[in-house]
This record gives sequence, structure tokens and C-alpha cells, in this order.
Amino acid sequence: MSVHDVLEKVKRGEIGVEEAERLLKIDYVERIGNHTVFDMSREARSGIPEVIYAEGKTPAKVGEIVEAVVRQKGMISVSRASEADHAEIIRRIGSDGVIHRPEARMIVVDRRKEKPAKTGKVGVLTAGTSDIPVAEEAAIIAEVMGCEVIRGYDVGVAGIHRLLDPLKLMISEGVACIIVVAGMEGALPSVVAGIAPVPVIGVPTSIGYGLGAGGIGALTTMLQSCSPGLVVVNIDNGFNAGATAALIARLKNS
Repeated sequence: MSVHDVLEKVKRGEIGVEEAERLLKIDYVERIGNHTVFDMSREARSGIPEVIYAEGKTPAKVGEIVEAVVRQKGMISVSRASEADHAEIIRRIGSDGVIHRPEARMIVVDRRKEKPAKTGKVGVLTAGTSDIPVAEEAAIIAEVMGCEVIRGYDVGVAGIHRLLDPLKLMISEGVACIIVVAGMEGALPSVVAGIAPVPVIGVPTSIGYGLGAGGIGALTTMLQSCSPGLVVVNIDNGFNAGATAALIARLKNS
């Protein structure tokens, strides 16, 4: 029973609040194999679809989860996916509706008969080409959530003039927010936040030499920014940036 069905029953007086709470708790999770308790109702509650984090899981476990979720919900995304994960998914459910983005290490399986309505536009910028995999993870999640994504890559502060054209395009297209992905010293989000009239989500990446290695330098720079309107997610966390950007776009266009 969906969240909507439960709420309709409460509205009609067919069940009480306690029974509705019990049904919703049951609907929240499904046990898959002997290894995973999957949240089937996250999207209905929060607007953010559940995503399988594949790193650390065997391809067999990833495939089993994908098979179970697609059977019930029609779609699922897999982050940090390997070629072996992709092969196992194809073996289990076939290639219909399976999109594999190796650079982003993302797999999206979408067999929904009704696609989500377009919810708005977001921009995604990277400082360098090495930051693109994390940026694409963010972009793909935003697209799964119904956003149109405008990309501008390799526009970092080492050649700041490269930033102007993609940033002007994003502003003219009315993006709800801009995701800025940067490694090394992580300066680009502060620059963009100082110019753009929309919220900026900074994503530090684990790209850099010496003390910056692992993304700590970029993270510290973004957290210490004096540009208002900039918020920061964790190192390499494209998923959270993309999901948050999509929620902002949805609210702007609601």
C-alpha cells in the first residue's frame, strides 16, 4: 500500500492514526536476501529516490538489490558502480532501460511507464576535467529527479575567463542553483557564489597534491569562504549535491 493510499484511508475515516503509522512503518522497508534492508518509501517521503551505494558490495548483492527494487518500483540508481556490477545487472534483468555512465561510475535503471515531470533547471560547473566524474554523479541524480542540467566543465580559477560564458548561460536560463565541483584548493565555488544570484552548492573533490590530497584542502577552503550563499557537501559527494539541487529546483518551480 502506498503512502497516498494510507493517507486516503485516514481521510475517509477507514483507519485511525495508529493503524496508519503501523502501515507506513511496514511500507518503509523491504528485506532483500540476508544482507539488505531497503527503504522503498524514501522518495515518497522526502522526494529523493533511494540510491544503491555499490562500493563495498559484491556484484551479486548489487544485482539482487537492483532486481528486487526494479520489480517493485520500476527504477533505481547505483552509485560507485563497477563494470562487474553492470554485467551482473544485465545478466539478471536484461538491458532494457539500463543506462551505464562509466565515467561517473553510475548505473540508472528506469522502467517507469510515467517519467517525473520536469521540475526546473540546475547548473553544474567543474574547476578541472579531473572533477568531472563527481560532477556527472551530481548531474545524473538531478536528471533522475526531473531536472534539466546545464553543464560547464574545466572553468577553474587558473583560467578564470573560461567561467564567464557558461555562468552567463546558466543565469540566463534561470537555473535554481549551481553545483560547483572543485579539487586542489577549491576556490571556484567562492568565486561563483560571489557572482551568481542563486544558491551555490560546493563539492570538494579528492584531487590535488600534498596537503590538498584527499580533498581536505578544497573542503577547508569552501567551508572558510566569505561568499554568502555557498553551502558545502562532503568530499566527492556528488549524489548529495545533485539531490539537494533538485529539491531546490522543485521548490522554486512549485
